[in-house]
Amino acid sequence: MVSIVIPAHNEARVIGRLLDGLLEAAEPGEFDIVVVPNGCTDETAQVAGSYGPPVRVVESPEASKAAALRLGDEAARGFPRLYVDADVELRTADVRALAQALDRPEVAAAAPSRRLDMTGRAWPVRSYYRVWTRLPEVRRGLFGRGVVGVTEAGHARLAALPRVIADDLASSLAFGASERAVVDSAVVVVHPPRTLGDLLRRRERAAAGVEQLEEAELGQPGGSARTRPSDLVAMVRHEPRLAPHMAVFLSVTVLARARRSRRKGDYGTWQRDESSRT
Repeated sequence: MVSIVIPAHNEARVIGRLLDGLLEAAEPGEFDIVVVPNGCTDETAQVAGSYGPPVRVVESPEASKAAALRLGDEAARGFPRLYVDADVELRTADVRALAQALDRPEVAAAAPSRRLDMTGRAWPVRSYYRVWTRLPEVRRGLFGRGVVGVTEAGHARLAALPRVIADDLASSLAFGASERAVVDSAVVVVHPPRTLGDLLRRRERAAAGVEQLEEAELGQPGGSARTRPSDLVAMVRHEPRLAPHMAVFLSVTVLARARRSRRKGDYGTWQRDESSRT
């Protein structure tokens, strides 16, 4: 049985889209899905509960992803275990491909390949992601996909980590390159921000997450996910047509870090992107 934990804060608009995909071809007893509505003021719990078994709903009054993940873990029944953001799209076949990868003895953590849905996105957003998706660490890492799967041993590694903003980045860095896998045969659909303002808020949150991880000095075997200037130079040399997109990427990065500097040390303000849930 594959257990799937879905923390969900006011996700009534999108949780059905995810559950429809997960259950479209699932066999009885194949998946154990735990949805954890936390601090919700909408109909997230009711929408998830309407699916009946194998979806179980564990509600929490506290609006906290970290607390929701803990509750989901306590309720989950099996391994491998997947942690899935409510605003992505993942299907039955993708879960099976991840489970198959996690059955390999050398793999402790896995994530699907990503497909970004750029429908209706502003041109600066499309330009930014043309560079971001080509970054070496973004290609190799498990973060930025909204889905991380672990074995029972991998789960023990994650349970020992402190709760941080960038939980997916921490999960990726907790494993060395030989212990983690990006599974090409599994695909998650990710919905990026729609406008430049939405993108800046998301990148400011990402900068806060990296800052918090570095301050925590966790010493993960996966190293750092920061991009080196030499990587950017090499990308433009290899693809000269990326030059104007690189200018947008660097501008967004500088602006997001400048905005973040005004709130340095603040890890409680959640810069949630509502546009990806439209």
